Amino acid sequence: MSTIERALRKQKADADKAKATKDSEALQNESQPDQPESAASLSAQDDVLHNEPLASQSGVVPEPASTPSHKAYLQLELDDKHFVTTNSIKHSIGEEFRAIKRKVLSNAFGPLSKTLNNSNIIMVSSANPHEGKTFTAVNLALSIALEQDKTVLLVDADVLRPNVMKTLGVTYDNGLMEYLLGEVDDISEVMYYTNVEKLRIIPAGKSHHLSTEMLASEKMLEIVNDFATRYADRVVIFDSPPLLGINETAIMTNLAGQAVVVIEEGKTKLADISSAVEQLNPDMAKGFVVNKSQKGNAGLGYGYGYGAYGYYNAGNE
Repeated sequence: MSTIERALRKQKADADKAKATKDSEALQNESQPDQPESAASLSAQDDVLHNEPLASQSGVVPEPASTPSHKAYLQLELDDKHFVTTNSIKHSIGEEFRAIKRKVLSNAFGPLSKTLNNSNIIMVSSANPHEGKTFTAVNLALSIALEQDKTVLLVDADVLRPNVMKTLGVTYDNGLMEYLLGEVDDISEVMYYTNVEKLRIIPAGKSHHLSTEMLASEKMLEIVNDFATRYADRVVIFDSPPLLGINETAIMTNLAGQAVVVIEEGKTKLADISSAVEQLNPDMAKGFVVNKSQKGNAGLGYGYGYGAYGYYNAGNE
């Protein structure tokens, strides 16, 4: 074999060896797991309704030490006479909302849920203003938050007359409308932590002349679908405007799978109830909460004068 042939063979062998080494290194790199995103990036993508701190005996926990600095936080001061807490579950208000909650959860996750669109999205409304829908929505959310295997998101969708934060006695910066208008970039920026385990709140935000269009937007549909599907154990409660004479409510009836209609005994007219039910999507599960009932325990010592509650599930009728 000539010197030239030997040199060419050696050159080819060296090239093959270098290629094999390079391929081996590339294979090792591919087998390594991707580096995780930064904590800030992950936090911005997740509304962190899971992995919460353990509740205290009162059902209220202090502000988590690990709460990201960019997350908003609400300290709720809940007295046991007016709100559902672990201390009030044996009182009348706790017992009454437990009965309502059981029907709602059965519809959301039981056999009926397979026939409903967004069965875990519940709108709470009334025929007319001032019949107690916000107080019902807040306490229903608080009651469900006591469940061991459920998380709750309470959304104030009554953008014309927001009342959730006033009922809870807390203030806030931005809310749902700021997100829909593009003034904040991510829905997590208006989803507030609370000191109640498993409860998050989205306030209504500022009033706007395009509120109907914003609630009917593709952006709103996308976040509702995300609320409904991101976590299998999530319940989302919308405090919605009254059903009569408000355009925004008609939009909510097409987004939610259940409707809880609050009726004030002795005030709400049967004709108004009938007209209100006609505004609801016929495919929704429907229930009625009787407020200020004169039967049973007629007073809880609160300005709303809540008495006995009745929840009647009409299924898909």
